[in-house]
Amino acid sequence: MAAVPLSFEFYPPKNDEQRAQLDRTAARLKEYAPEYVSCTFGAGGSTLSYTSETVRHLKQDHGFDAAPHLSCVGGTREQIRELLKLYRAIGCRRIVALRGDLPSGMGHPGDLRYASELVGFIRAEHGDHFRIEVAAYPETHPQADDALRDLQHFKAKVDAGADGAITQYFYNADAYFGFVDAVRKLGVDLPIVPGIMPISNFSQLRRFSEQCGAEIPRWIVKRMQAYGDDADGIREFGADVVAKLCERLVAGGAPALHFYALNLARPTQAVLARLD
Repeated sequence: MAAVPLSFEFYPPKNDEQRAQLDRTAARLKEYAPEYVSCTFGAGGSTLSYTSETVRHLKQDHGFDAAPHLSCVGGTREQIRELLKLYRAIGCRRIVALRGDLPSGMGHPGDLRYASELVGFIRAEHGDHFRIEVAAYPETHPQADDALRDLQHFKAKVDAGADGAITQYFYNADAYFGFVDAVRKLGVDLPIVPGIMPISNFSQLRRFSEQCGAEIPRWIVKRMQAYGDDADGIREFGADVVAKLCERLVAGGAPALHFYALNLARPTQAVLARLD
């Protein structure tokens, strides 16, 4: 398979055990020389300090180009302004700008309601200092009215100043290619990087997928069910499926691959080993 840039997504650890796990994973994945790593952000500030601490740690102690996720939901302009200043001071040059989800029981949606407004705000505050990545949904955002409206929302983020996009994970390559074709027809020409979710814990993956609207093809579900409690069989089959998906995406012109590592090294390593 032709070499393409790689990136990995981590989440901020909240205790010593999780911090040790992240350090082990970061050390193992560093050998793949990722273009950058990203760190997720809890809506409403639930991981606000954890995210900035983790980004600083990944940069200073592991030597990664680390990109924080920044969500506008539940935050004021001033809070977002201070976070941007902090990330600039840390040395970040890339940000993943997201709308985010309002936590249950939280009434205030924040000063900025949409990711396009957040992108515009970052540009207004910092010009071209940050490379801004936004989210894309090949299988349509679960809260979108319809697929066309979803494409229009995506274009609004691009028009506001996004530099690139990372997709929600998927297991149907045609969904990715169809999405790219559709936005190209709207005049969008920025790089759209497929998000890749290695398969390790299938029951967890099914829960994730129900929440975010990512479809797991029926044939994969049936094959997984056939393995029953055979964890090794599930891991091997999952790695084969995801590696074949990556091969098809790269052969079809995907500019890079972004792995949702979930702070684990082995599932991502298993896929990359199959990709040479």
